[in-house]
Amino acid sequence: METIVELCKRRGIIFQSSEIYGGLRGAWDYGPLGVALKDNVRNAWRKSMFQLRDDVVPLEASILMNPQVWEASGHVGGFTDPLVECSNCNTRHREDQLETNKKGEVYCPSCGQAGTFGEAKAFNLMFRTFVGPTEDTAAQVWLRPETAQGMFVDFAHVQLTARKKIPFGIGQIGRSFRNEITPRNFIFRVREFEQMEMEFFCKPGTDEEWHAYWIRQRYDWYRNLGLRTDNIRIRPHADDELSHYSKGTVDIEYRFPMGWGEIEGIANRGNFDLTQHAEHSGKDLSYFDQAADERYLPYVIEPAAGVDRIALTFLVDAYRQEEAPTAKGGTETRTVLKLHPEIAPVKVAVLPLSKKDTLTPTAREVNDLLKPHFANVDYDEAGQIGRRYRRQDEVGTPFCVTVDFETVEDDRAVTVRDRDTMTQERIPIEKLVGYLQERFAQPWSPDSA
Repeated sequence: METIVELCKRRGIIFQSSEIYGGLRGAWDYGPLGVALKDNVRNAWRKSMFQLRDDVVPLEASILMNPQVWEASGHVGGFTDPLVECSNCNTRHREDQLETNKKGEVYCPSCGQAGTFGEAKAFNLMFRTFVGPTEDTAAQVWLRPETAQGMFVDFAHVQLTARKKIPFGIGQIGRSFRNEITPRNFIFRVREFEQMEMEFFCKPGTDEEWHAYWIRQRYDWYRNLGLRTDNIRIRPHADDELSHYSKGTVDIEYRFPMGWGEIEGIANRGNFDLTQHAEHSGKDLSYFDQAADERYLPYVIEPAAGVDRIALTFLVDAYRQEEAPTAKGGTETRTVLKLHPEIAPVKVAVLPLSKKDTLTPTAREVNDLLKPHFANVDYDEAGQIGRRYRRQDEVGTPFCVTVDFETVEDDRAVTVRDRDTMTQERIPIEKLVGYLQERFAQPWSPDSA
């Protein structure tokens, strides 16, 4: 993981927030390439959920909600972690994450002392703030710890106005906040993060079938975007792991350097949430099925994932160090991110062979030609061409387009270099856009890379 952290900082992908002041634990900033990476993750999710489906609609709910929402959902009373404090060094830790030494004693990960923890206390993970000019309990609100509740409280209105029949889903991407006691493992567990959640409302009795359907859909999404099969698995929750609202939950897990970790949970939430909000608000949130002439509270299947954690997963899975040929006939080690072209932050890099004025106008022409067709095109003319190839490999750019002296003087063609195979092909400028679009449309897998 340290290798990934160092690469992300060196290339300005992800780095510590407010670092010049010593940073803030669990807070990270995304540079230009990191923003592009996250945009691509979001866009891939939106495409699979909204663009390619007719039964899921988008929502953008407010971060701040009436505090009664969180009372009804159980977050005020039950969204807690067991917190213990070390009497030796006064650090606080989650009790369920502590380990034992060779003697079987629970020890403090900060000072190493055993037997220094007192009784565990419940610690609410929600951030509290206030609305209006006064700071009292009447003005108290919470920063949402999940995006799901917005979709539940807006269910009836969205269903009516979108004119959707059960089964259908509501999805959204948005910020969430959790006051984690021990944020760790880079951006794997942080206090401010972005979620991609979808609530799929279905008829009671069909929920288990839909649960199985969405487990397969979401697993295939990761495979289609290039995650290696050996590194992902589906793990059902044991009974003692289930959340209070869950009839059954399955995690899609990835094998990170620190071990297997969840990247997405797919839960069968039953009708817990709609029942709670109907009771606490006094509003009817049931659905009338005209075809069956019956009214019921729908059951809900929830696939929920974090943009940040998925971005990290793609970075870790794509990282390679391999031998590559040099111009002098030898070999050298190159670092390359073999990202799926749909996820890669930079789609195409335009590289003039040198900074000479004779090449710059044509190189800029090629750059301007590509920009309307590809999400992120990078223009790089600084340094020896081999080093520029390596820079682009390191951030996962699928194709580099080199403008050389023959381009200007003779054939009006450029050299296109493939990141994965390092093969090069001469393409006329007028055919370049179509050629690249065709290459991006081809199936891609880490095996072919």
